[in-house]
Amino acid sequence: MILLTVLFLCIFSTNSASVKGHTTGPRINNDKLYKFTYSTEVLIDRVKGLPEDSAGYRISSGVDVNLVWRNPNNDDDQLIKIMIKDVKIENVNERPAAKNIFKGKHSENIIGKEYLSALQRPIVLQWTRGKVKNFYSYKNEPAVVQNLKRGLASLFQIQLHSGAAREVDVSGKCNVTYHARESQVTKIKALGTCEIEKTGFTSHNELLDVSTKATSATIYVLEDSFIKSVRAEENHVLSLNFRQTTNAKIVSKQKLELKSTEAGPGVIAGKQVASVIKTLDPNYIAIPLVAEPVKTECKNCPSISEHWQAIRKQLEPENLSKAEATRSFLSFIQNLREATKEEILQILRSERNAVLPQLVDAVTSAQTPASLAAMLEFLDFKNGSSSVLQERFLYACGFASHPNELLLKSLINRLQGQIGNSEIRETVTIIVGALIKKLCDKGGCKLPAVVRAKKLILGGLDRAKKEDDVKMYLLAMKNALLPEGIPLLLKYAESGEGPISNIAATALQRYGISFITSEVKETMNRIYHQNHKIYEKTLRTTAAAIIFSSNPSYMEVKNLLLSIGELPLEMNNKMIRKVLKDMVVHNYDRFSKTGSSSAYSGYVTRGPDASSTYSLDILYSGSGILRSSNMNIFLFNKNAHLHASQVVIEAQGLEAIIAASADEGEENLESFAGMSAILFDVQLRPVTFFQGYGDLMSKMFSATGDPVNVVKGLILLTDYSQVIQLQSGLKASAEFQGGLAIDISGGMEFSLWYRESKTSVKNRGALVVAGNIFVDSFFVKAGMETSFETEATLNFISTVQFSEYPFLVCMQMDNIESPFRQYVTKYESLPSGKRYTSRKGKVKLLAGSEYPLHQENSNMCRKVFSTQSDSSDSWF
Repeated sequence: MILLTVLFLCIFSTNSASVKGHTTGPRINNDKLYKFTYSTEVLIDRVKGLPEDSAGYRISSGVDVNLVWRNPNNDDDQLIKIMIKDVKIENVNERPAAKNIFKGKHSENIIGKEYLSALQRPIVLQWTRGKVKNFYSYKNEPAVVQNLKRGLASLFQIQLHSGAAREVDVSGKCNVTYHARESQVTKIKALGTCEIEKTGFTSHNELLDVSTKATSATIYVLEDSFIKSVRAEENHVLSLNFRQTTNAKIVSKQKLELKSTEAGPGVIAGKQVASVIKTLDPNYIAIPLVAEPVKTECKNCPSISEHWQAIRKQLEPENLSKAEATRSFLSFIQNLREATKEEILQILRSERNAVLPQLVDAVTSAQTPASLAAMLEFLDFKNGSSSVLQERFLYACGFASHPNELLLKSLINRLQGQIGNSEIRETVTIIVGALIKKLCDKGGCKLPAVVRAKKLILGGLDRAKKEDDVKMYLLAMKNALLPEGIPLLLKYAESGEGPISNIAATALQRYGISFITSEVKETMNRIYHQNHKIYEKTLRTTAAAIIFSSNPSYMEVKNLLLSIGELPLEMNNKMIRKVLKDMVVHNYDRFSKTGSSSAYSGYVTRGPDASSTYSLDILYSGSGILRSSNMNIFLFNKNAHLHASQVVIEAQGLEAIIAASADEGEENLESFAGMSAILFDVQLRPVTFFQGYGDLMSKMFSATGDPVNVVKGLILLTDYSQVIQLQSGLKASAEFQGGLAIDISGGMEFSLWYRESKTSVKNRGALVVAGNIFVDSFFVKAGMETSFETEATLNFISTVQFSEYPFLVCMQMDNIESPFRQYVTKYESLPSGKRYTSRKGKVKLLAGSEYPLHQENSNMCRKVFSTQSDSSDSWF
């Protein structure tokens, strides 16, 4: 309500430039004692929550104010003493006795004798023209008490004429704007401009982060040159960017009202402030008005080992697709962030079974110096047999929500040391590339470790002679996306062979459109149109995609469409539609040809806050054998986007299985099949199914049909922690964490008997996002926990029957029915253990669905399943 009043006053404030009758500042009369009532309250709830349902509390008291000294040379330079008395702590709203934790509790029982005594010791302000020039209090008082006094003192920071100022108070050094009219002054504080020591962190990707909005307004009413009343209110709103209904609101209010004036103590004579302060009480010292940090300690919290024993069953491999696993993972990270290196090492060394990889995920995701030191000491990179744990550690580093230079430096040192497993060496290099990108995105491109890492990757790629080394550095470049690396990528894309040229091209595909220069487009056109040599289909398809997605010219699009028989048939581009008006390009003969690829995209979800899309791109050889299957999921809103996942299954040189001829330019390709994945913008190390004809035949005859795991583990997605300094002197803490337990697997199956191949990708995950917003004054804690969770499975299957020509292709993409649960818990508690809790929840089932693809795919699927049904009934 106060903010609406402020808006009204601001509109009309131009009628008067200063408080009537005042041109300097407020003054307090000699020999008078001003008796005020004071209260500060805090409420925490959802944004649309009702005040009566909020969690919070009110601290109320009397406040006595009197003049101690006035500068004989300047009447506006004053020392005033302020003393808090008769402190009470109570509910903001009326509550039944059973729900009132303060019922029957005296202030001393709640606050404690020491804290209450300190709170009631007076403070002194040097008050010059309404500005608090100096703040005097006692040394070594509890920080939370000093901050409450600072909050009260900050209400005396006032200006009697309209205008902007840079002002210091409990919130920091802030931009403020005053509007003065008649006997009233309104102050608007721009909280986003406040300079104050900040702790905490935010998530790397804006889409996964938390947005905040903050407002502050104070209304002063003056009478007889002094303050009659002050009403202040500030609001902080926090909301999850990709789901803004997961939100919180903190409302902090202060009210100071003059109740009476009576005879008071006389003033102290003197010319210097220092001597007057010493006369008043030699124990007074000048301290900053800006709030000081308050270290909170978890009371009655389990030890790190007790916590681990309580949750370890939920983190067993068979439970990783359940929300309970993710919830346990998130809560354990909070505890790990308070643990020492020795405590963490003790748990790591005592664990010996299948939950150890999940423990590594959690410890690495804690992202503290202690957790990193513990992991580096625990893992022996010289030992090639413990690669599973090393890889889980490295992937957790790549997914780090707020990586720092120390993490990158540690991985570089490992990379330049001895590593016993070649695949781990490759993974370290790839993850170094991911960390370069994340640190550069946050303005850290010139950090010494980043400069060193860039030289290592660019130099390594330039000097690499072995094919495996070239691929390793290209994959690192695919993560780092260094602008200075584009010439090297162009070189390998155009002149490389097989997988090397394809990795280089797909790395270029990840760059923003501003980096796709004319030189890049010229190279992609040469590759696609095969100006200098014959290229593989997969590479040419990638080149065409880069051209189409980078504002192609009319002639570029025309030339591509003229070769439409070889081009994927998905077209959705303004320039394409323009070119299709040319009948030389747009005619039946050209577009009636059957293509050897299929592409489709659509929405997974559409919402007001964020949406997600999927795309499927399938490329086959002329013989009907799969060459590439590319499945992508993107998340985006109006401000940010995220490549949530990509699973690519690639195969080559398999025509010999069905005695078919290889496509032009692919006659000498070695038999190969493998899978590559991008997860949350991080390229992972590719997985090989088989390499070489002998390996292929061995795998075919020994295959169990089980899918190959690409990535499995626990990932910290949203990681937001901030301390909000309230102008009352209290501090609010806001923490949002989002975690994902994920299992992505894929496979390829061949049946020579039925002349059929099948590729499958299975994505299983459990997402949990939890927020905890609270105000802890040591003697009272109030807050709200808000969370939601879901478990989902997304399947993609591509079946090809090559028993006849044209071959039959069926693509299927579906998600199964999944639960969605949402909870809100509000609480108030005292150190004695007395607690009030209100909990509400919603549970619903999200219907499963099969995602629509094009009509021709549906027709083929009917034929495929009809053939399979007939085969199952036949004799053998």
